[in-house]
Amino acid sequence: MPKPTIYFDNASTSWPKPQRVIDAMSRFLTNEAGGPGRSGHRLAIAAERVVDGVRVKLAKLLHADEPERIIHCLNGTDALNIAIKGTLRQGDHVVCTALDHNSVSRQLEALCKTGFIARTRVDVSSNGVLDPDDVRRAITPATRLITTVHASNVTGAIQPVETIGKIATEHDAVFLLDAAQTAGVVEIDVRAIRADLVAFPGHKALLGPAGTGALYAGPRTNLRPWREGGTGADSIHPTQPTELPTRLEAGMPNTVGLAGLSAALDELDGAAILAHERKMIERLLSAIADDDRIHVSPTPRSNACVGLISLSLDGLAPVDVAAILDESFGIAVRPGLHCAPYAHQAIGTFPDGTVRIAPGWSTTPEQVDQLATAIRAIVS
Repeated sequence: MPKPTIYFDNASTSWPKPQRVIDAMSRFLTNEAGGPGRSGHRLAIAAERVVDGVRVKLAKLLHADEPERIIHCLNGTDALNIAIKGTLRQGDHVVCTALDHNSVSRQLEALCKTGFIARTRVDVSSNGVLDPDDVRRAITPATRLITTVHASNVTGAIQPVETIGKIATEHDAVFLLDAAQTAGVVEIDVRAIRADLVAFPGHKALLGPAGTGALYAGPRTNLRPWREGGTGADSIHPTQPTELPTRLEAGMPNTVGLAGLSAALDELDGAAILAHERKMIERLLSAIADDDRIHVSPTPRSNACVGLISLSLDGLAPVDVAAILDESFGIAVRPGLHCAPYAHQAIGTFPDGTVRIAPGWSTTPEQVDQLATAIRAIVS
């Protein structure tokens, strides 16, 4: 099987990583790879500088005033687990949506099955966008948490999160934003959105390595730690320290990953990347528009989406289309349900799912043209 040379799976993880990210990780391992907060020697201090520096950069990215409210996590899933399990109490009610990733929906399903919480899942309209009034109607006196994606990882549709955040605040509910597909390319202002919790990975649009991610925990939150252990300098207390970020950061952080993420953040131009990805999507859509055997999942106008689309081809299972693209054309895409089965149910593509196309910062027009040609050849 040939190695994919044309990569359209950036919604899963961005590739290739910028050379500056690779160089920074190599440099860190060579010169700075001590245990942050664990010692006072040069290597430990250098590592701590990297860890704290990324925290400051991510706070700036989110327009957050207090860097200590940025919690370093293993990935987006880890951040969502810290947020949800740290927020909910016995008897709480949660409002979630059909667009949720399994990182959210599986947690809530497990908590419901044990009788720990109750949950209402809000459906999505035919164009893949939530109606905030549906969220409002789902709220009960026991609602503690409202959660939604910022943008769907199936259709790319950006959701009306500012309105939803306002509704959550009005009802004294915690608002959790899953920014897996937007952090790094779409402006996120936690004050304007009124987001209490924002979870995101570092390995997608932020262009960092796997094993990185973060959670913003706003002033209206008081999260219980669900991971406990060593916090470095503070070893005397018998239980987890109460102050942020150490309360939620037990154990050794992924220092080398954070060194790479730091380098990515230094030169990240999310607006330019998003504009480029949208341009590549428009080029692809134009190239396949006249073939009625190729179906694009419901999507609003391009400036209301991140850079991804989902396709279906008449008579072909998505997994087969992806295999042919990989084996015969050297093109990497993502088939199936994309860890979002309820979203596919909502848009009518369950249980087979779709073929997701997600260009990235380095995608060229020529690569888009090759993808369009390959899709036309397969459907023919």
